[in-house]
This record gives sequence, structure tokens and C-alpha cells, in this order.
Amino acid sequence: MIFLRLFGEFFCTGLFSVGGGLATIPFLQDMGLRTGWFDAVDLANMMAVSESTPGPMGINMATYVGFTVAGVPGCVIATLGLVAPSILVILIIAHFLEKFRNSRLVDGVFYGLRPASVALISSAGLEVARTSLLHWDALEGLTAGNWFLLFHWKAVALFAAVFLLYQFTPVKKLHPILLIAASALAGIVFQM
Repeated sequence: MIFLRLFGEFFCTGLFSVGGGLATIPFLQDMGLRTGWFDAVDLANMMAVSESTPGPMGINMATYVGFTVAGVPGCVIATLGLVAPSILVILIIAHFLEKFRNSRLVDGVFYGLRPASVALISSAGLEVARTSLLHWDALEGLTAGNWFLLFHWKAVALFAAVFLLYQFTPVKKLHPILLIAASALAGIVFQM
């Protein structure tokens, strides 16, 4: 039964997350809350691993969750569930491509999907920032005198350093792998 649920959860995610891997994050947040398979911290770690390993981020996250929930068969089923809607849609569109090529309706659909994709990706980015930079559990005991406890100061410092460095053209020309490796190294140093 767990395999059917894994397939169904990721099929729905793949069907509605238009815009790539980052657009799957709001769906994964909801999935984690409903199923209990992972929490917000697990999701943040999943995103970090998925973003820094080869392959599409959404597929990497589906594989990660599937493996965590049901081992190797689970990772295969979750991944198939995520990609199945795309494959079906591509097959349908390829069959009717000539009819859709100059359709105002299709143009209108894609015009509407673009802002929705931006909203989903922005929502995911804000959730990652909230999880990474803030201690929400410290919010209850927060007073005007100890507001500084709300922040993960090491994470805020790393964010600010990377953001400021990235404003310089030479850093922008660096390969993303180097930035990911440097951030991983900084994270190891900060955790010690």
C-alpha cells in the first residue's frame, strides 16, 4: 500500500508542479505535513543534497523521499510517479502538436502558467530562507530584549557573505559547483 501512496503523491506533484524542480517544493512541504514522511528541516537538507547532486532537483528529491520511506523500490516508484505525468503530457502534445502550434488558447494557458510558476518558486525560496535563517521555535519566548535569538546568526552571515560576493562579476563567472563546494565547506566549519 505504501508503494501506491508514494506513486500517487508524486504523480500529483509531477502533474501540478509546472516550472521545474523548485516548483515541487510547496507540494513537498504539503506532502511532509500530511504524511509525516519528513519535516521542514529534512526538506531543507533534501533540497541542499538534491541541488548539489547531478540530475534534476525534483527527481532527486522524489528519489530521496522514496528511498527514505520504502528503500530502493520506494525510490524507483516515487521517481516514476513524479515523471509519469510529464511523459503522458508530452506524448499527448506530440500527438496533437500540429493542431496546437498556432492556438491562442494554448498561448493563453502558457501565459497564465508563467506567473504561477514564479509564485511557486518564490514561495519555496521564502520557505527555504525561513527554515535556514530563523529559529521559529524561539518565537514563543521572544521579547524586545532578546529578539536576536530569532536568527541563525552563522547562517545569516554565510548568506550575506555569499550574496555580497556574488555581486562581483569575477565571482559570477565561477562555476556553480565551486560555490556549492565552498558553501558546504563553510557549513562544516560553522557546525564545529
